[in-house]
Amino acid sequence: MEHIFAQTLKIGGGDQTYTIDSGFTGLPTTISEIVKKAFPFIFALAGVGLLLMIIAAGFTLMTSAGDAKKMESGKNRLTFAIVGFLVIFTAFWVVQLFGIMFGVEPIQKLF
Repeated sequence: MEHIFAQTLKIGGGDQTYTIDSGFTGLPTTISEIVKKAFPFIFALAGVGLLLMIIAAGFTLMTSAGDAKKMESGKNRLTFAIVGFLVIFTAFWVVQLFGIMFGVEPIQKLF
C-alpha cells in the first residue's frame, strides 16, 4: 500500500532510518473501505436528523394551540422519528451480530 505524506528521517548520521507515518493512506480503493469511512458520517447525519425531527415535532405540538390536526401531525412526526432511529439502531446491531457469528473481521472493526 502506498503511503502519502510519510517522511523519512535520518538521526545522528547513522545507518538507521526512521519513517514517520501520518496515518493517511490516500483515497479508498475498494467498496468496503468506502463504506467503512462513510459509516461514522452516516450515523452522525442520522443523529442530527433525529434531533431535528424531535425538535420539529415538539415545536408543532407546542404551537398547535389545541388544534387536533396539528397535534396529530406533531405526534406522528415524533413517532416516525423514533421508529426511524430504532430501525437504524437495530440494523447496525444486526449487522454487527452477523459479523460476529460468521467471523467477518471488517464488519467487526467498523468503529
